[in-house]
Amino acid sequence: MSTERLLLSDKYKAFLRCDAPVEFLEGTTAAGKTTVGLFKFMLKVAESPKKLHIIAAKDTGTAEKNIINKDLGIIDDFGILAEYNGNGTKDDKIPHILFHTSRGDKVVYVMGYGDKKKWQKALGGQYGCLYIDEINTADIDFVREAAMRCDYLMATLNPDDPNLDVYKEYINCSRPLPEWEEETPKEIKDELKEEPKPGWVHWFFSFSHNLGLPKEKLEKIMANTPKGTKIWKNKILGLRGKATGVVFSNFDRARHVRSEAWAMQFVQLPGERKKEEFFMYFSAGIDTSYSQQSPDTIAISFLGITNKGRCVVLGEKVYNNAAMEIPLAPSDTVWNIVDFLDRNKKKWGLARNAFLDTADQATMQEWNKYKRRNGCVYTLNNAWKQMEIIDRINAQLGWMAYDDAADIEPCFYVLDSCPNYITELETYSWREDKDNVPEDRNDHMVNSVQYAWIPYQSKIFRR
Repeated sequence: MSTERLLLSDKYKAFLRCDAPVEFLEGTTAAGKTTVGLFKFMLKVAESPKKLHIIAAKDTGTAEKNIINKDLGIIDDFGILAEYNGNGTKDDKIPHILFHTSRGDKVVYVMGYGDKKKWQKALGGQYGCLYIDEINTADIDFVREAAMRCDYLMATLNPDDPNLDVYKEYINCSRPLPEWEEETPKEIKDELKEEPKPGWVHWFFSFSHNLGLPKEKLEKIMANTPKGTKIWKNKILGLRGKATGVVFSNFDRARHVRSEAWAMQFVQLPGERKKEEFFMYFSAGIDTSYSQQSPDTIAISFLGITNKGRCVVLGEKVYNNAAMEIPLAPSDTVWNIVDFLDRNKKKWGLARNAFLDTADQATMQEWNKYKRRNGCVYTLNNAWKQMEIIDRINAQLGWMAYDDAADIEPCFYVLDSCPNYITELETYSWREDKDNVPEDRNDHMVNSVQYAWIPYQSKIFRR
């Protein structure tokens, strides 16, 4: 055994002492998640009353390289106590580790989740401990099948596209322990919002927790990863977001997300001394889809533009008919639009004009009926779609650009009270099968906001 070389931070010591039924280890690259996680996993195997256990990776070759035979891997840690049979044995054809413990021999099957036919044959019965390497890349059907068969689950992951099913169904049901919660980035804590499962623990590890990482190695990793890219965000900062193909690739929460208190400085109140910078224009946009068969949504946005050319998305409201027992009709949406505009008028100011997706004439007809019967200070206009999607994207990318060296700040912001829009900015992606065309998903708030600013685009500019 070579555990004397396993240098442990206080957080990893707490992780080793923690007794939980399910643990997710998320964080930066080279944080030591796999190294320390495997050591604990094998100790859990040794303690388990069950004989059969599972280690799963993309394929058995990956498992051999990154889990079994690596430095401070299973063979390195446990020496003669762990016998790896990569081709199985005459009595058990599945690749496995025979682990000699004080409670008798344990069998840890090694399988790849990338080959559905193979793992479907391998899974059967109940298992003690389950380890899933890089669960964010795993076949979700494998995760569902395997997780229901084990007493203890440990999974590692590097942050990825937050819309993956594995986050909603598993990872986001876990929570950090109170004493370590502050070390979990706010962006990730905000994602851990599904109904919590009893005892499920989320661990976030970064470079600082890996005491065995040489300074020279860390410097090389940092130097070889371009700043400002999604790879930098995922691997170096440990934040979620689709790694490649994201449309708004320069969106950065630290740069572009602000609080309501910050935005309030631009509200010019009646009788108040005139401010140097204040909201001069307000606008709203509405993108609709009434389908009950898809995750499409009805998205309403509210934004303000200052006299200095700064555009701030101030409010959002999102409805999903698929999630409602009684789905919304166009007439319901009209009332929701009026209520949304009224609330934001009280907080920020009057947006007399709102802009609706031109494809939704049913809602427009209901609006006209509402206005005839009730009167209304607001005007609902057809969105101006002559501006091509690629041109909208280019304009917004330019407004979001920044450069510290040249003292250039963005002129486009979003408030932290708009989580749906923030999520779309981080996941709205280009199609892989067609150049310069974004995917038709993760874009309802994106479209809504664009409908709102298009008529005022000449008012948005860098100060």
